[in-house]
Amino acid sequence: MKLPFTKMHGLGNDFIVVNCLEENCPDLAKHAAKLCDRRFGIGCDQMLVIRPSERADFKMDIYNNDGSQVEMCGNGIRCVAKYLVDHGATSKDELAIETLAGIIRPRLVGDLVEVDMGEPILEGKDIPTTLEGKILNRPLAVDGHSFDITCVSMGNPHCVIFVDDVAQAPVTTLGPLIERHPLFPKRTNVEFIQVLGPAELKMRVWERGAGETLACGTGACGALVAAVITGRSQREAVLHLKGGDLRIRWSEKNNRVYMTGPGEEVFTGSIELG
Repeated sequence: MKLPFTKMHGLGNDFIVVNCLEENCPDLAKHAAKLCDRRFGIGCDQMLVIRPSERADFKMDIYNNDGSQVEMCGNGIRCVAKYLVDHGATSKDELAIETLAGIIRPRLVGDLVEVDMGEPILEGKDIPTTLEGKILNRPLAVDGHSFDITCVSMGNPHCVIFVDDVAQAPVTTLGPLIERHPLFPKRTNVEFIQVLGPAELKMRVWERGAGETLACGTGACGALVAAVITGRSQREAVLHLKGGDLRIRWSEKNNRVYMTGPGEEVFTGSIELG
């Protein structure tokens, strides 16, 4: 059968979006790795599948390019919100979308999408890690190197490391080792952060199951939270990622994190499922 899809990206973090609201979609989980392959498939960081929801307006399932399913993707949910509005699936400009991380609420603001990403989780066992309590500036030894790590969950786990220069950070060499470190029973995303000022951070990210990507929305949120709780940043900042900028705000009033950025359509097509 032929599978219709839409290719989208959020700051270069790219996605295959599949609309299963009305279509009788096949089991896409087993096809995810092949569809995401940049040589033998369509090519993307993650596949986003939109389904009906009994708990919210819509449901979003997320599959990495290694075929694994994950809880949440910040750049992905902005793209899904834009897709749903631009393709006439809803007339609302504020949506409730069910994910494995809970109900996420994106809101269209002009050409951008603001997303209420919820409250950060700082308790080690809930991130999850094998440690209890908050993990702030805690030493971690990996392959002969030692880093101070701060851990946050935004519905998915993040290990944040502050460095002097992200251009020199060992993202591709140590990122995968930290991702699979025994400290993280469900693996982790790894963010390397350079502080440029009290409201300006620069970031590179190794995404769990996807490798280094041009942007990570939940990672940017986790990075800001980590910067605030370690005294490095104000509660609102611009984060410079390889693919562009995100504005992140951690509200002191309600403890929720808000992310604002673009979601852009590239092309539509269909592919034969083998």
